[in-house]
Amino acid sequence: MNENKLSDKQLNLSKEFQLVVQRLLSSCNTEKCFQHLDSSPIPTRDDVAQIIHKARRILFPGYFTQNALAPSNLEYCLKEEIKTLYKELSDQIILATQHDCLRYDKPCAACEESGRTKALAFIQVLPGLREILASDVRAALEGDPAAKSYDEIITSYPGLFAIAVQRIAHELYKLSIPRLPRAMTEYAHSFTGIDIHPGARIGRSFFIDHGTGVVIGETTEIGSRVRLYQGVTLGALSMPKEAVERFRDKKRHPTIEDDVIVYANTTILGGKTVIGARSTIGGNVWITESVPPDTKVYLKTPELIYSGNGYRSSINVRKNKITSLFKGKRSATGR
Repeated sequence: MNENKLSDKQLNLSKEFQLVVQRLLSSCNTEKCFQHLDSSPIPTRDDVAQIIHKARRILFPGYFTQNALAPSNLEYCLKEEIKTLYKELSDQIILATQHDCLRYDKPCAACEESGRTKALAFIQVLPGLREILASDVRAALEGDPAAKSYDEIITSYPGLFAIAVQRIAHELYKLSIPRLPRAMTEYAHSFTGIDIHPGARIGRSFFIDHGTGVVIGETTEIGSRVRLYQGVTLGALSMPKEAVERFRDKKRHPTIEDDVIVYANTTILGGKTVIGARSTIGGNVWITESVPPDTKVYLKTPELIYSGNGYRSSINVRKNKITSLFKGKRSATGR
């Protein structure tokens, strides 16, 4: 009897599951939901992560390898890493490109040849990318008194990780590779809390201190030797829904010129907003208009209001101390 009851329950469960499956299938025939069918595979998060880690091993030799790297075998190791990176990056570029051709019925533009050409173009910029990242590392040590060494910055600073991934992704973005650049920066975003669009143009010696909550939009332009603190937003002004397509390829985010410092939780918005060179923007500031060079922008010190029994008690203690001190002075002078 117990077996019959169990069988009935399993049968009911199977029916319930089948009903859910049918409802899910019916939603696939509408435009309300999304599915990925009859197309080539999309590059996965794991694939993206592998490319990032392989690129970092080339850009910072010896820092992210399991075994010690000696000067005598550096050339061989770099060559092997580059060959592996080229192969894996080519494969993922081809997948990303073929996906668009198949899914959106675009004419095939020789995806395989294009993928290999673009992967080689990326490999060729690695020496220059390595030099720029070295300037970012130095900027972190020069800008953060808590930093103890270059090694510490390279292996543990979230700001440098986010910047390195963005610089890698930006090179792929410039090659008009779909999907991969954004997947890379979102991978870094998920680990660091720092959201930098791969389209942002960033100069040398860039430093993000702490970093959590930093947002840098697609059309942002940042000069050299710029320093940002946690919670800074370089964003776009809000726009009505019908205007989104019109502004999709337009400049929507601010320009930050050379040697600017922007302190924590400041928001700077708008494609026409320019923060002039050598300016300092204080914390918790909201800016939607340009700032001339050599300018300091900060909020007036707010009035602080204290309340509560603990505060009143501390006032009484201070008053008693002042009264006792005053009485002591009167006794000492005989008055």
